[in-house]
Amino acid sequence: MDIIAEIRRRHFIENETISSLAQTFKLSRPTIRKHLKTVEEPAYVRTEQPYPKLGAHIVQLKASLETDAALPRKQRRTAQRLYECLQVEGYQGGYTAVQRYVKDWKKQSSSPTIKQAFVPLAFPPGETCQFDWSHETAEIGGIEQPLKVAHFRLTYSRQMFVVAYPRETQEMVLDAHNQAFAFFGGVPKRMVYDNLKTVVDAIFVGKERRFNRRFLALANHYLFEPVACTPASGWEKGQVENQVGNVREWLFTPKARFADFASLNAWLATRCRELAGRSHPEQSSRTIAACFVEEKPLLMPVQACFDSYVEEMRRVSQLCLIRIDRNRYSVPAEWANSVVSVRLTSDRVRMVADGHVIAEHERRFGRDQLICDPWHYLPVLEKKPGALRHGAPFVTWDLPMSIKVVRDRILKQDQGDRAFVDLLLMARDLGDSGLDALDVACDLTLQTGVISAAIVLNEMHRLTEAAQPKALDTTPTPTLTLEPVADCSRYDDLRSVRHVH
Repeated sequence: MDIIAEIRRRHFIENETISSLAQTFKLSRPTIRKHLKTVEEPAYVRTEQPYPKLGAHIVQLKASLETDAALPRKQRRTAQRLYECLQVEGYQGGYTAVQRYVKDWKKQSSSPTIKQAFVPLAFPPGETCQFDWSHETAEIGGIEQPLKVAHFRLTYSRQMFVVAYPRETQEMVLDAHNQAFAFFGGVPKRMVYDNLKTVVDAIFVGKERRFNRRFLALANHYLFEPVACTPASGWEKGQVENQVGNVREWLFTPKARFADFASLNAWLATRCRELAGRSHPEQSSRTIAACFVEEKPLLMPVQACFDSYVEEMRRVSQLCLIRIDRNRYSVPAEWANSVVSVRLTSDRVRMVADGHVIAEHERRFGRDQLICDPWHYLPVLEKKPGALRHGAPFVTWDLPMSIKVVRDRILKQDQGDRAFVDLLLMARDLGDSGLDALDVACDLTLQTGVISAAIVLNEMHRLTEAAQPKALDTTPTPTLTLEPVADCSRYDDLRSVRHVH
C-alpha cells in the first residue's frame, strides 16, 4: 500500500507521467494506471484450487479420512501415508494435491475451538512439584520395547527429574518418588498429580478426592500434601505437561539404546543435571541449576527412604511356586499349599510369612518365565532324590565346574542320586559358605582320581571342622620329699629268686 500511495502522490501532486513512474518503479503502465485508481487497501481473495489429478480418487481419499477420524490420534494416517496408499491404487498425481485436500477436509470437518484465557502463575521456592507419566520407546538389551517414564518438575527452579520403568504400576510410582526425592535432596511441600488410579481411588465434587491407602502411606512418610488436578485440566500442571514433549525430543530422539534399565536411568539422571545448565524460562539471567541451588535448602529433608512395596496375599502351589504377572517364582518347600504375603517392588519380589522373609527374587517382566532357587527344593529331594536328574530347578542350576564334573560321575554310580543329595544337604547346613566348601572338596577329590560321595563328604568335614587346640595341663607337678637312691643290687636280688611254675 505504501508504493500505491507514493505513485498517486507523484502523479497527482508532482505531475509525473505514467511512463516515468513505470520506469522508476519497474512496473508496467497498465499496473500504474490500476494503482492510480486505487483508493482503499486492496483485499486479496483466496481462490479454491481444483484437484484435477485426484479425479475419481477423491472419493477413496475422503472415505479414508472419515475412517481415520474414528481412530485414536496415534493410529491415524498422515497425508504422506494416504498419498502412498493412493499410489498403490493407481494415483498418478503429486503429493501437494493430496496434502491440500487433506488440509481442507480437516478444516471443514473440525469443530470451532473455544479460546481460553489463563492467569500466569508464580510459585514460591520449595513449595510445589508436579508429576506425570509419559510413554516412550527405547531399545533395552537389544530388544525394542515401550517404556513408562515418570516425570518430576520443581515449579520454582524448573529442575526436572525423569526415571524409566517397564510398567506404570503402583510400586513403580512409589519407587519413582524415592528416586526423585533422593535426586532433589529434599521433599517439596505439595505434589500435584493427575487422577491416576495408582494415586486416586475416587473423585468427588470439586477438589475432594479419596487417595489410595498405600499412596497415603508414602505421603505420610515424607509429609507432603498430595493435590489432584481437575479432570481434563492439564493446564493445572502445565510445566510437567510441557516437559513431557521436551524430554521426548531431547532424550528419546533418536531412539535410546542401553543394556538395562539401571544404565538407562543413570544416563537420564546425568542428562537432567546437564540440562539444568539452560537458562531459566522466567529469570533469563540465571540458569535452572542456579535457581535450584536457591530452592534446595527450602525443601523438607529426607529422614529415611520409604519401603516402596505393594503387598498382596498369594497361595503357594504344590510345585512350591507363586504366579506373579505371568511368571512363576519359587518358595521353600515347607510353605507348599500355604498362603503367604508377596511384597512387590520395582525390581524385587519378596515372600513373607510369620513376619520373616522366606524367599527373595529379582523381578522379571517377561512372560512365562520360571525363576527358581534350587535350595528351596532340597527337602523334596530328601524324599524324591530321582527328581535331581530332570528337575527344572536343578537342570538349569549354574554350579561351579568341579561340582558339575563330580555330580555327573556320582550320578552314574549305584544310589548316586541319594549320595549327591547328601552332599547338597551338608552344603545347605553349612550356610552361605556351604557351596564354596563343596566346590573345594570336589576339586580336591578330582585331584585324587577316585570319585565317590564318601571322599567328598570326608573332604568337606575336614575343611569345615574347627581346629581343636590341645588342652594344657595346668595342675602343679608334685615334688618328692625323699629322693630315691639308686641301688643296682636290688636287681640281683630279683634274679636270685626262683619262680615256681
